[in-house]
Amino acid sequence: QVQLQESGPGLVKPSQTLSLTCTVSGVLITASPYYWSWMRQAPGKGLEWMGVIDYRGTTYDSPSFKGRASISRDTSKNQFTLQLSSVTPEDTAVYYCVRGLAVWGQGTLVTVSS
Repeated sequence: QVQLQESGPGLVKPSQTLSLTCTVSGVLITASPYYWSWMRQAPGKGLEWMGVIDYRGTTYDSPSFKGRASISRDTSKNQFTLQLSSVTPEDTAVYYCVRGLAVWGQGTLVTVSS
């Protein structure tokens, strides 16, 4: 059974970098042909795709974030990570890691506030 679990700080100060980790169990993140994404949902808004890393380690970041979002992985830990720089209160959201569009983590709320 494939499971994804997000982890990271629940509170980040404005202008800092938000870092989240997704720990995957049940399948290797290097296994073909899977893609691993980060999504978020801000209060009262729809889901927003942030970026993806594929099984080869190739990344695609959403241009909506203007270079602030970065995805990487640690294959030794079977984890992939999201870094979002220069955060503002508008980055307050529930952040999800996802395999394809079918398997979702439970989500983690990140609040940006001083």
